[in-house]
Amino acid sequence: MPTYAEADALMKEFTQSDALRKHMYGVEAAMRAYAKKLGLDEETWAITAVLHDFDYERYPIPPEHPLKGSEVLAERGYPEEIRVAILGHASYTGVPRESLMAKALFACDELSGFIAAAAVVRPNKIMDLEVSSVKKKLKDKAFARNVSREDIAQGAIELGVPLDDHIGFVIDAMRNDAERLELK
Repeated sequence: MPTYAEADALMKEFTQSDALRKHMYGVEAAMRAYAKKLGLDEETWAITAVLHDFDYERYPIPPEHPLKGSEVLAERGYPEEIRVAILGHASYTGVPRESLMAKALFACDELSGFIAAAAVVRPNKIMDLEVSSVKKKLKDKAFARNVSREDIAQGAIELGVPLDDHIGFVIDAMRNDAERLELK
């Protein structure tokens, strides 16, 4: 299996947008934290997160993203568990999220993007962001309107974590990587 460094290089090869790279790193921070908490393979979860949208700039139209990316990953020797989790993060593919890693990726994807959006409008960014602030922003349909609130709620359900706990956990994970995410 390719290493994290190889996965990061592949992501950077395909992704020029700094914002999209930061999004994948934000999801990675949350996925690493969940893997660590659950005693699972942190590197595999990190690789999955850092590659989940790597093909988006080249193939932005569903279902090409993430189907085309999955083909690239297969050609480059990435295991099926990673490819299936990435396919499952896009509900329109119809690929079921059966593994805990796939459920976590889906649960962390939209939420980490929303948390980053909520953090950048605050003076101290993520450093003092609270669950209550995120929940208030979730009710404001005009704020980060492209983020699916339904996917955020569904992700927590599939992961089996209360929404408030999930939001707090992802905030903490991203706070621990705030410098790389430029949320400090």
